Amino acid sequence: MSHRSLAADGLVVGYERGRRVLDGASVSVPAGRRLAILGANGSGKTTLLRCLSGALEPAAGSVAVDDQLLRHSRRGLRAHRQEVQLVLQDPDDQLFSASVAQDVSFGPLNLGLDDDAVRERVAEALRLLAVDGLAARPTHQLSYGERKRVAIAGAVAMRPCVLLLDEPTAGLDPSAVAEALAALTRLEASGTTVVMSTHDVDLALRWADEVAVVVDRRVVQGDPATMLGDDDLLARARLDRPWALTVGARLQEIGLLADGALPRDVAALLAALPDRPGVVT
Repeated sequence: MSHRSLAADGLVVGYERGRRVLDGASVSVPAGRRLAILGANGSGKTTLLRCLSGALEPAAGSVAVDDQLLRHSRRGLRAHRQEVQLVLQDPDDQLFSASVAQDVSFGPLNLGLDDDAVRERVAEALRLLAVDGLAARPTHQLSYGERKRVAIAGAVAMRPCVLLLDEPTAGLDPSAVAEALAALTRLEASGTTVVMSTHDVDLALRWADEVAVVVDRRVVQGDPATMLGDDDLLARARLDRPWALTVGARLQEIGLLADGALPRDVAALLAALPDRPGVVT
């Protein structure tokens, strides 16, 4: 695996006659940078991910990996899916084999790899997602969080350069969210660029290098603090301002926090507060 860039330009997609979900949407996934895709229900986040993965062919527009255009032919899709993998929100939409190891081996086996290469990929993917101890377990006996990570492991076994995750933390408790994010960090270190869609603006603010907001059938992309501090954009996208930006701005107003960039998470906020109340250094 190695980091590669992924981009979509001018995507037009419509599921119903006369109604477009995306209309001229463009997004860039820089190599090695974390991208969070945000938007209200029905805004087109999943549609955008499906276009990026090759699962959905747009009526117009293009998708490219390192400037190599995706062709929706059998050969073109096969090549694209070795570079870009999509993991759906519900793991039960992707898990179907009797055991974890069998499920994760499905993709590599379809590549025609020999048994040793398949075993190597399966072991690597299970280790990166910290589910190697579950290899022999039936998938139906896993917890929801475990099933989520096993579904991601199945995509990772394909060794994609870009991994697209649709709501990977949805339905998880805080401990499972922390485990999932730790697994994503290991994936990034191994050479995979990670993109996630999410409704969680607080998660997007603290995790992402860039955010892309799907609004009015297009995509607005930029720095997380700038984008998620834009009240007009958030209102149009039906999103809330992250609590860290709200609290940080208020603390600046009353003189408890120095002017400048606002903290993006709890640790940064606490570190920015003065040692003595009412004194900003």
